[in-house]
Amino acid sequence: MTSQITIGSDINVEQFPLIFASRDSEGHKGSFGSVAILGGSSGMTGAVILAGRAALKSGAGKTYIAITQTPLPIPYDSLNPELMLHEATTMLDIVTTMDTWVAGCGLGRTQQALLALRRLVKTRAERPLVLDADALNALAYGDIYATWGRGLVVMTPHPTEAARLLQTDTNTVQTDRPGAAQKLAKQYKAWIVLKGANTIVCSPEGMWQRNTTGNVGLASGGTGDVLSGVLGSLLAQGLPPEQAIPGAVWLHGKAADALVEQGIGPIGLTAGELPDAVRNVRNQVSLKSRPFQ
Repeated sequence: MTSQITIGSDINVEQFPLIFASRDSEGHKGSFGSVAILGGSSGMTGAVILAGRAALKSGAGKTYIAITQTPLPIPYDSLNPELMLHEATTMLDIVTTMDTWVAGCGLGRTQQALLALRRLVKTRAERPLVLDADALNALAYGDIYATWGRGLVVMTPHPTEAARLLQTDTNTVQTDRPGAAQKLAKQYKAWIVLKGANTIVCSPEGMWQRNTTGNVGLASGGTGDVLSGVLGSLLAQGLPPEQAIPGAVWLHGKAADALVEQGIGPIGLTAGELPDAVRNVRNQVSLKSRPFQ
């Protein structure tokens, strides 16, 4: 991360001032990055839509959804028609026009999905790449390999996915979460976001921190997809990884905390409620007043 960060410290809002900086009044949609999200096999379209909504609401200039179904299951997202939905093959023809890619949300393990994932890994041309869910499983099962070359990679496993990647069991991962994150970071030369209570964020060099925002309301389907969307969005907006990655994790958890404070959860809090809350937190936080610590 940075020279000011102590290994094992808690993520603090003051680490990522760029997330809360005022935007250029002359900026346009091209100024704030293009993010594409690959996933959404049959029965799991919602996962990639959730990630897309999160990317949109956390500030990406343009958000594309690359769906691994033919034909598309829906023509557009009725809640957020700003999302641009395409078949994955179409998006992969223009892979290098995106600023950041996210892969794995509802990806599944169909032949069509795995072919698309392999093509993305091969052709991303050093674009930042966030790997989640079924993309991580594909890596663990040998459907793809860590042959992604240079360029930022962020991996976001939950404990069971981390165990598969490390060829161990979930209890072992949970017994030493920082150690597991460091092993993954070293093995894959990637940033690691080991999800769960007190998510661990670890740099490729093994510098790690603990996140203290968030609550048990996040223990429901789809919240990880939202986090992936926020990660991809902040990276596409040009934030350096040492701010974008811990910042996305902090924002995601703080959004859940804000919802609970409003009486929305933790019981019954849904992933679909998080993107708007992420947007609210990002717009309301001022480093001058430092309302959040």
